[in-house]
Amino acid sequence: MSNVVLITGAAGWLGGLLAHALVADPKTPNVQLILADIVEPKAPQGVKAVTIKADLTDKAQIEALFATPLGIPDTVYCLHGIMSRGSEDNFELGLKVNIDSVRALLETTRQKSPKDNLIKFIFTSSLAVYGGPLPHVITPDTIATPEGAYGMGKLTSELLVNEYSRRGFVDGRIMRLPTIVVRPGVPSAATSAFISGIIREPLKGLESLCPIGDSLDSPELELPSWLASPETTIKNFVIAKHVPAEKFLKHTRVVCLPGFTATVRDELQALEKVAGKEAVALVKFKDDPINRRIVSSWPPRFDNTYPLSLGFVVDEGGMEPIVRQFQKDVAAGIA
Repeated sequence: MSNVVLITGAAGWLGGLLAHALVADPKTPNVQLILADIVEPKAPQGVKAVTIKADLTDKAQIEALFATPLGIPDTVYCLHGIMSRGSEDNFELGLKVNIDSVRALLETTRQKSPKDNLIKFIFTSSLAVYGGPLPHVITPDTIATPEGAYGMGKLTSELLVNEYSRRGFVDGRIMRLPTIVVRPGVPSAATSAFISGIIREPLKGLESLCPIGDSLDSPELELPSWLASPETTIKNFVIAKHVPAEKFLKHTRVVCLPGFTATVRDELQALEKVAGKEAVALVKFKDDPINRRIVSSWPPRFDNTYPLSLGFVVDEGGMEPIVRQFQKDVAAGIA
């Protein structure tokens, strides 16, 4: 086995973490990486890698990713995309990046995939594919009806990956991600960015804006979200590569990765336990109806039974251990 892995969106935070996790993965010995993004990614030290600055909306540049000195990858991680608020504010760009470029990458993977050893195509989707009236708990049978451009784009690409898998063109694996908390770095264009921001900035001694509610006493702070830590998410990205194809449901390659439910108030209470009232005082409130509408349309509770049966893992202990870990990362200068 060649163990050549292509990651698009590799310059992003998750792409970088995934690259390092694959290098450390004992089930992927001697891994070689093809890392591509709109800015040139950085490769982990001590690994054979090709890093490429590429416009992933250009089909010729996508095809070039399969013609590097490392050869044709046996696994493709499709991580690139325009985030939720960015897709909502720039509809045309969202279509171009979240659908058209994914289709071009999928089609190129199909053309390069050996018939007797299909390339694994691992696509990162989102709980934003859901909307409208929903059951109390989401199961694999719950129909996805997005209420935002980001969710629509993700669902469209999911359907393509499913169809290419059904036809035997690729070995698709679709991961619907919970909202990941705490994300390091600067705030992103994601509608859910505040979910990390109200922890990240205060732990750095900075003010953060919460677009849900107008004060600490607002009932809007009871808004629940479906969450997972970065560490658990990356573990599940690697696990997705190793799940035998026959273990997935016959009619779909979609897996809602395991998570847990926490409200905005739960987050702030965990922040207070870890860093005190002075940290919570750095969170300012300005209700944003558009943001609140989009986030409120996403389901906050899922049945973890199916993904756990496939070997995926879940966070234990709720928000407090996650906040404590991020506090340690800040102190160590790695967040």
